Amino acid sequence: MKTKTTKTHVSEEKKQTVKELVNLIKSKKTILIASIKNLPASQFQEISKKIKGKAIVKVPKKNLILRAMDNSGNDLMKNIKEQIKSDVVILFSDEDAFDLAYFLLENISPAKAKAGQEAPEDIIIQPGPTDLVPGPAISELGALGIQIQIDKGKINIKTAKTIVKKGNKISQGAADIMFKLNIKPFSIGFIPLCALDVKEGKFYSDIKIDKEENLNKLKSAYRKALLFAIEIGYPTRETIKLIIGKAGRQAKALKEKFMLQNNTPEIKLEGEEK
Repeated sequence: MKTKTTKTHVSEEKKQTVKELVNLIKSKKTILIASIKNLPASQFQEISKKIKGKAIVKVPKKNLILRAMDNSGNDLMKNIKEQIKSDVVILFSDEDAFDLAYFLLENISPAKAKAGQEAPEDIIIQPGPTDLVPGPAISELGALGIQIQIDKGKINIKTAKTIVKKGNKISQGAADIMFKLNIKPFSIGFIPLCALDVKEGKFYSDIKIDKEENLNKLKSAYRKALLFAIEIGYPTRETIKLIIGKAGRQAKALKEKFMLQNNTPEIKLEGEEK
């Protein structure tokens, strides 16, 4: 007796979606995966409008995007496939991956915590004054092990206290205290996770951009380069005045040393005032 095989019917709509995704994979320079976890629908729409013209935003079903990646014929898709999880959005763009990621990070907003959410990092209540007055807040803070003192009718936090460890669920008590202290431990928006430069064949697994940290690194590198250029006497628009000033100081020091060693009258160097 022959076993009857049944074929899975794929709707024309799904076929068209896969075809569209394949075309985007083949034609766009950058494919970026971003987390939209805890992002309200209203803010999703707002960010999507802002990014219009920079990238095409897609939130396809997982099986459809995976099929499109398999059908694209691009072996690099295997890196991206591993990042296709729940609560993610896929962006297709002709912009550089880091330029696109930076734009997304500029549109991220801090958000308050809700009971039951997982802490993204250790949540620490820092010491210092608060606007809380003595009352129910004293017992609420005490329940979390937070040491306090009263100063001028307001509650002060005496020492830092970690109220939720990274990855742990946030309790209702911790959420209430963070609300009262205006602590917003979450970031909501299109948070970049990884990106693929299709044209260059480069995959970026960690595409987080810290603007302040990068700026400090650039400033540090500039200072080191400037000091090195002055040390070796490399003349540029930025260094020439400093090199001349250094030469002047060295000449003056050499003159004073010569006079001291030879017990000679003061000698005026060329250019010095009499």
